[in-house]
Amino acid sequence: MSTLTKSNHIGRKISRIRELKDMKQEALAQALGTNQQAVSAIENSETVDEEKLIQIAKALGVSVEAIKNFSEEGVINYFNTFTDNDFSNSQGTNFGSNNACTFNPLDKLVEYFEENKKLYERLLEVEKEKAAFLERLLKSK
Repeated sequence: MSTLTKSNHIGRKISRIRELKDMKQEALAQALGTNQQAVSAIENSETVDEEKLIQIAKALGVSVEAIKNFSEEGVINYFNTFTDNDFSNSQGTNFGSNNACTFNPLDKLVEYFEENKKLYERLLEVEKEKAAFLERLLKSK
């Protein structure tokens, strides 16, 4: 079957988007207020009326244009951007270049525990002061 034939089959595009979102036909059916058989029929249809397409797009969390323009090649190209290991691209065209961690998470964890320790020691000091105050109060009576 040629790619040209597949590219205009709206039902297949809906099916692929649903699968990529790890959604079952039953879940889509529930979101649309219909049953699984109706979703199956939609996914086997070459065309879908605009009103139904709007409902499906909303249920899938995508735009109508995303469904109409969906292509397997586009998905593959999109995910290939995640596998490029050149994080030092100075032009900023690389997706991964903006995801470098600017701090050491372990250092942050150690900072958190140190701060927590200081707060606990301060709380303990306040409680000791309170106990001493109460003892002085009792002795004065």
